[in-house]
Amino acid sequence: MKLGVIAGGGELPKLVVNSAKIDGHDTFVVAIKGFADVETFEDSTQAGIAEFGKIVKTFKKNKCTHVCFAGKISRPDFKTLKPDFKAIRHVPGAIKAAQKGDDALMRYLLNLFEKEGFEIVAPQDICKSLLLPEGILGSVKINDIHSEDIRKACEIASKIGALDIGQGAVVARGVVLAVEAQEGTDIMLERVEKLPDDITGTLDNRVGILAKMLKPGQESRVDLPTIGPMTVKKASKAGLAGIVAEGGRAFVIDREIVIEQADQAGIFIAGLPQLKL
Repeated sequence: MKLGVIAGGGELPKLVVNSAKIDGHDTFVVAIKGFADVETFEDSTQAGIAEFGKIVKTFKKNKCTHVCFAGKISRPDFKTLKPDFKAIRHVPGAIKAAQKGDDALMRYLLNLFEKEGFEIVAPQDICKSLLLPEGILGSVKINDIHSEDIRKACEIASKIGALDIGQGAVVARGVVLAVEAQEGTDIMLERVEKLPDDITGTLDNRVGILAKMLKPGQESRVDLPTIGPMTVKKASKAGLAGIVAEGGRAFVIDREIVIEQADQAGIFIAGLPQLKL
């Protein structure tokens, strides 16, 4: 297998490349303009988000057989896109898919690469060690008083996911404080931080749960929920007591730092058994 990596923002693309090389696979990276720095990777080139023809030609020229989408890429503004010749005929289909939600758009894009003869590989198939295990990550335990907030936060996150809105929700004392949409988890947590103290937790009296859930029926080869140091930092500032996701269905980036930060803040991180909501 020679792996072509379409790299977006964050640490995940670098981790995928490193893991693939450790497993003996050659890689070639297309760093998407505005999201990934081409100089971060050894064998790489840069391409725009709408340069489908260039990406396909590059991977074929470099004899890539498999393709992995890794890292954050925001939904494009189709009015400002500059598609190359090969991409032009796919723009109407992409716009139609995007109107149904981010997951529908990603399914459409993956299908285009499959039609070009590439096999799609999920980041978690390359980086299994990054997956959140079931159980407690760190030294802070779950208190029984959080169980109802955990259940409700997971339920809400799952319901908005079913509508292809987002993957995260925050619940405190049974009250839904925020749900994630296009802004992403970090900005959602910043909104929670600004809420009055009487409905949120504080640094001295933490309450509330952030749940990040894979969308029901989501194309799981891209965009797994992710917990990283910034997630913990924002959750801490928001006065939350814990972060939960389903074990085996979420990434933990920079695990040692995440655990250290969570332990210092007094926040629990838990991988839950796969839920039926």
